[in-house]
Amino acid sequence: MTIKTLAAACLTLGLAAATALPAAAQDPELIFRKSTVFKLLTPNDKLATYAIDDPQVEGVACHYTVPERGGLAGAFGVAEEVSDVSLACRQYGPIRFKEKVEQGDVVFRERRSIIFKKMQIVRGCDAKRNVLVYMVYSDKLIDGSPKNSTSTVPIMPWGAAEPPKCGEWLAN
Repeated sequence: MTIKTLAAACLTLGLAAATALPAAAQDPELIFRKSTVFKLLTPNDKLATYAIDDPQVEGVACHYTVPERGGLAGAFGVAEEVSDVSLACRQYGPIRFKEKVEQGDVVFRERRSIIFKKMQIVRGCDAKRNVLVYMVYSDKLIDGSPKNSTSTVPIMPWGAAEPPKCGEWLAN
């Protein structure tokens, strides 16, 4: 196999994998943006904070902040975004599981470049402590990225109702 053939195969595989990613089940809600780098004739670089609700666990919301590149590439939507993402998840009401969940289920997924990079928020359950654990990470399909952040949500009583045990809602 020649290098040219190998490169073409890798590109085809990468495109197939990137287009196979399911779209986000929900659009994140923009809370606010803050300019970080001024650019005279093109859009500024910004930090943007978004909110999403956990689609399988009512009463939990996550907020994440991502950098958004400005400049010409950012204006046309072709800039490769950096992998830095911060995450905070909280209980905002009574927690109710809609169905059984798996460890590492994807809560939210978003592309961070045209082809090779995606950001994901995944959920797990620390059954011993009755805590939901959320992790956000950004990776490249080719070489990966160690950038990540973790947030935990202790499942607390809300009103008079006894809180559910996340371990009872884990699919086997």
